Amino acid sequence: MLFLRLIKESYTLAIREILVNKVRTILSLLGITIGIFCVISVFTIFDSLELSVKTSINSLGSNTLFIQKWPWSMGGDYPWWKYINRPEPKIRDLRIIKKNSNTVDNASIMVNFTKNVKYRNNNISNASIIAASHEYDKTSDFSIREGRYFSVFESTIGKPCCIIGSEIKKALFKNTDAIGKKIKIFGSKINVIGVFEKQGESTFENSTDNSILIPINFAKKYLNLRKNSSTIIVKSKPNISNEEMKNELRGILRSYHKIRPKDMDDFALNEVDIISKGFTKFFNVISLVGWIIGGFSLLVGGFGIANIMFVSVKERTHIIGIQKSVGAKKYFILLQFLFESLFLSLLGGIFGLIIVFILTFLLSYITEMKLILTANNILLGIVVSSLIGLFSGIVPALSASRLDPVEAMRSTF
Repeated sequence: MLFLRLIKESYTLAIREILVNKVRTILSLLGITIGIFCVISVFTIFDSLELSVKTSINSLGSNTLFIQKWPWSMGGDYPWWKYINRPEPKIRDLRIIKKNSNTVDNASIMVNFTKNVKYRNNNISNASIIAASHEYDKTSDFSIREGRYFSVFESTIGKPCCIIGSEIKKALFKNTDAIGKKIKIFGSKINVIGVFEKQGESTFENSTDNSILIPINFAKKYLNLRKNSSTIIVKSKPNISNEEMKNELRGILRSYHKIRPKDMDDFALNEVDIISKGFTKFFNVISLVGWIIGGFSLLVGGFGIANIMFVSVKERTHIIGIQKSVGAKKYFILLQFLFESLFLSLLGGIFGLIIVFILTFLLSYITEMKLILTANNILLGIVVSSLIGLFSGIVPALSASRLDPVEAMRSTF
């Protein structure tokens, strides 16, 4: 009952303080509001970006290795020109891996390049083309909304067929059906057999929305694949670790490339863990910046709350004296002012969270970036503003609880 009475009385006094001294209270609470807004908005962007990155990383596959010419992390003193002299992964490498590996479940090779694409009077300049072997659908994460994937026969003989992204379809065919139509690439007519499911923007630009997938054996007829960047994608069998698969693949490729024991690899075995570690460091820096930016505002807001509470103690000194004279204990006076300080700071924090929520809703509606105010960030805002209220109110509350009742009743403020 005492606890409920304290909450009710503190709430009433805090509301009265706001109504009587509107401008002073609003200016004081502005620091808390801005501080919570800065901290939570940074963490909201941080969490939304992290979610987008993790989604993109997961689309690459946690049990996947990428055999490429260039490593994703170039540390140490290894000169860059040695990477340039490395050969691009070849179809022969893919065949050797499939033949000799006991850890690889599926493997494919892909080559990226750009070409002009045409359908009647509609043109796309420098469209992204992916030429891939047949098992590309088993090593990459995508879905087909319309039509189908290549058959083994189509992939093997290099039949002129393709699967297009949703944005490619929109640009070439507008609102008409694309399946069965023929587009021109390399000046040759290619039959559209499928349309990818729309994926939206991707952090690593690996979305299929603006891509066209063709069989690699068809691309070989028109393109020198050795002059284009290529990647062999391998997925491990169940219960096989990436490290185990990496060690086996390194042995297979070094033996096939006839690399001497003392010489370094002429290929890179990349995995998504490298990206994850890099982004973890990046996100830690963002988090620190968010706390620094918001920390100054929270500090100013805390002083503002403390100022309100000191003024409130001074204005109510006579009332405190009367309360003590009729038997009010020190802890009652202490908790009364602490609750009031907590309520005022919490109110500023809630205003800050409301502003963040409105802005995230508007930005998500206007732009394609999905911003999400998570429950954890809401809880963080409430906890931080509550702690600021407690720390800001402790000194004024202690000074109020230690007032001499006789001297306090003589106050004529």
